[in-house]
Amino acid sequence: MFVFLIIIIILALIFDYINGFHDAANSIATIVSTKVLTPFQAVLWAAAFNFIAFFIFKEHKVAGTIANIVSENIINFKVLLSATIAAISWNLLTWYYGIPSSSSHTLIGGLAGAAIAAGGLAGVNTHPVYIALIFMILSPIIGLIFGFLITLITVNLARNSRPVKAEKWFKRLQLVSSGALSLAHGGGDSQKTMGLILTAIWFYNKNVHGSTMAIHDMAMPEWLPLACYSAIALGTMSGGWRIVKTMGTRITKVTPLEGVCAETAGAVTIFLTIISGIPVSTTHTLTGAIVGVGATKRLSAVRWGVTYNLIWAWVLTIPVSALVAAISYFIIHFLT
Repeated sequence: MFVFLIIIIILALIFDYINGFHDAANSIATIVSTKVLTPFQAVLWAAAFNFIAFFIFKEHKVAGTIANIVSENIINFKVLLSATIAAISWNLLTWYYGIPSSSSHTLIGGLAGAAIAAGGLAGVNTHPVYIALIFMILSPIIGLIFGFLITLITVNLARNSRPVKAEKWFKRLQLVSSGALSLAHGGGDSQKTMGLILTAIWFYNKNVHGSTMAIHDMAMPEWLPLACYSAIALGTMSGGWRIVKTMGTRITKVTPLEGVCAETAGAVTIFLTIISGIPVSTTHTLTGAIVGVGATKRLSAVRWGVTYNLIWAWVLTIPVSALVAAISYFIIHFLT
């Protein structure tokens, strides 16, 4: 059983690493597109703030939400392994095709699908899944609204500034906004992996050491946040070049001013959800923010065809991940 625990921990950290390079584009796309930083400088900048999140986020409410998706009586290593395989598979597939999908939702879908395969609908605690589904819709809308409002306010505040001077300041400010977005990305997404590993440790303690502690009462091991923040930072350093083009140029043309506004809107939205313990997609949120920024110019400034394609990918993430996890569970169950 200890071997299964180690396998799940390793695979979960691999998922966290993949999450880093899959979602690196969220943090660096606009700052690269506006030429504030080179791609190499941008990934180092984003990775640094991914890791700095370790020192900022000491509460782990999002991890607790993820750990509560599968009913305690259904949790086992087969379920967790199947969910992780599904999440890794979908992330690699969407990364390969340059689709900025949600690492958060693929993990939620994987856990739900494996739990249903193991114990039917009763295997899933529906409340955290409902919250995730609601905010799958709300987070890009909130990001869009914040992006729209922040852009209008910023444009009005800077309307009397000389264009050359204003652009120089916005390029400096984009370093701050990009860092804030990377901080939020690390703080939110690393916790999802923590929740997965915490569930595996809880199951191991229950079956090997006879622990009767409920999963929501379990303390976070000191090494776990450090491992997860390190993994996502290393993943971000590996880059996510296939998705940068989609996020940075194909949705709408982004200037330094608009980059600051979009990143600030995305960071604020994600910080609020982290505080509330709600697992949301950095990808969805930032895409909504970029659309909101583009819409301040005119609605035609947003390439809606690209946006519609992204929405289809988002809609498919949870059900496809759930299906892959269910199939993986049946295969693993048959082989073992």
